[in-house]
Amino acid sequence: MDTAMNPTGLLFTAFSVCSDAAGIAGNLFAIVLFVSPIPTFRRIIRSKSTEQFSGLPYIYGLLNCLICLWYGMPIVSPGIIHIATVNSVGAIFQSVYLIIYIIHAEKAKKAKMIGLLVAILAAFIIIAFVSLKLFEPPNRQIFVGYLSVISLVSMFASPLFAINLVIKTRSVEFMPFYLSLATFLMSLSFFAFGMFKSDPFIFVPNGIGTVLGVIQLVLYYYYYYYYSNAYGGGSTEPLLESYV
Repeated sequence: MDTAMNPTGLLFTAFSVCSDAAGIAGNLFAIVLFVSPIPTFRRIIRSKSTEQFSGLPYIYGLLNCLICLWYGMPIVSPGIIHIATVNSVGAIFQSVYLIIYIIHAEKAKKAKMIGLLVAILAAFIIIAFVSLKLFEPPNRQIFVGYLSVISLVSMFASPLFAINLVIKTRSVEFMPFYLSLATFLMSLSFFAFGMFKSDPFIFVPNGIGTVLGVIQLVLYYYYYYYYSNAYGGGSTEPLLESYV
């Protein structure tokens, strides 16, 4: 029987197409998040100062991208190259942001950031070395997978501070809609990708990110539309720079 007419073959093809589509969508939404700090760094370059902006989110972001990049490499996890590609792009963006930050930081901040950058690069090298030397497939994937889950959950937990601030201030000023939407769509896409690949190290953390994304969007709707209209409270001008 012709494979093209085989229902099993058609189902497998449809499954593969959906998996690739979810991976590509996740890549696109992740890139939106990667470019979101650009206005902040334009301001830093113009003022030649880091002002009150923290460099820690970009340190954590780089470490997360490096770990997830390593997890997506074929030598660790065959068949999930979309994870490697998006995190390689993310690592480049985070590295550029850190370089700009270090160049324009005060002396004390500069020394601290350089030290942290060296530390996370050393940590990544150790992780890669240990996973290659001490673990064979599939244990290598499990080892790096647990590290990537910890890293991703920590990253997705960071919006909890923004959620708490929105509830306290009854304002969406510190939780921009488009960043919240992009985070939700990226998490949802990679959750679907992880489900298609039957990879809990992808769908579990991104499932958590999806739930947190829904919470952010619900809060945004409530405080931006309902609360503001009903009580005249809350802000209608979310600030991107305050978030990043």
